[in-house]
Amino acid sequence: MSGRLRVLSNALQQQQQQHTLNKRRLFSNYKRACSFGIAFDIDGVILLGHNPIGGSSRALKRLYDDHSTGALKIPFVFLTNGGGFRESVRASELTQLLGVNISPLQVLQGHSPFKHLVNEYENDLVVALGKGETAAVMSEYGFKNVLSIDEYASYFENIDPLAPYKKWVTKRTTTEMSPKIDVHSQKVKAAFVVSDPVDWSRDIQVLSDILRTGGLPGKGMGHQPDLFFSHDDLEYQANFPTGRFGLGAFRIAFESVFNCIHPHALKYVTFGKPNPVVFRNAENALTQLKSSLHHNLHVPDHSNAGIHNFKTLYMIGDNPKVDIKGAHQAGQPWFSILTRTGVFKGKQNHAEFPADLVVDTVEDAVDYILKKELA
Repeated sequence: MSGRLRVLSNALQQQQQQHTLNKRRLFSNYKRACSFGIAFDIDGVILLGHNPIGGSSRALKRLYDDHSTGALKIPFVFLTNGGGFRESVRASELTQLLGVNISPLQVLQGHSPFKHLVNEYENDLVVALGKGETAAVMSEYGFKNVLSIDEYASYFENIDPLAPYKKWVTKRTTTEMSPKIDVHSQKVKAAFVVSDPVDWSRDIQVLSDILRTGGLPGKGMGHQPDLFFSHDDLEYQANFPTGRFGLGAFRIAFESVFNCIHPHALKYVTFGKPNPVVFRNAENALTQLKSSLHHNLHVPDHSNAGIHNFKTLYMIGDNPKVDIKGAHQAGQPWFSILTRTGVFKGKQNHAEFPADLVVDTVEDAVDYILKKELA
């Protein structure tokens, strides 16, 4: 073999060896990076209102590839009891606020489990309550005959006796109304409290009318239609220095009134953290994200090697009664981290629902996780 061919042969051999080494390193790095996943609460951890807090933008950027594509390298989701907007809308908002690319698949809101109830109520008349675009949310999930509480109440004259004294005007939007529905003859089969109601007095009145009459306000007593709450948070952290009443406070108020005017106690189902079902849904979403990373990186599929099983799932939250309690109830492989930027501000761990780790900010939490998992 001539000297030139020998040099070329050696160069090709070195390239092949380097390629093999790079693939091994890629697989090794992938296996380590994907042996864990992270679930972030939003309010009080990532944002206060629309303002990033606790170094959240910097922390999230560390979960992406900073060398070339900027693609996600460590699977994470936002696990929040908040909502009122479609997951695609919330993902776009988070992308703009935090400076990283967020997929709708990474946004798990309190009302996200409602999509699993479509088969039961797909063609029935249902009413959606709360701030935001509640009817659009439910329509995107597949409910075909859904009206917002604003629109539904507007068809019943004098149903809200305080309406003349309210300074705001509720306008119908073309996206809210689906097919023509005769609300005076078609019974409401279920009510979904998608997010925090804005007009408590009207919503308590109208929802009571719906539930105690069997779905036809103004009629006699009837069998209670089904009622679902997206979560049961008593309070959450907003821009005000102390916590604000959440959907759980509305539930307490409504249940108290309803039980005073109806012979049978209110029946309802709540979702959201700390419900263990929500944490199982988060684990499923993280598994799907990990599978997509596996596909995008063209990593060999070693399913038998156990790379599709998480060793640890981290829940980073600010509310001990919701985030930490939920992680504890979910059990292995969940590890709870409590921040001091939201509902919790204590110097020590929470007495009733102690976290596995307490840190000041979400950036501290991510720093701990990456040092532990990738050192």
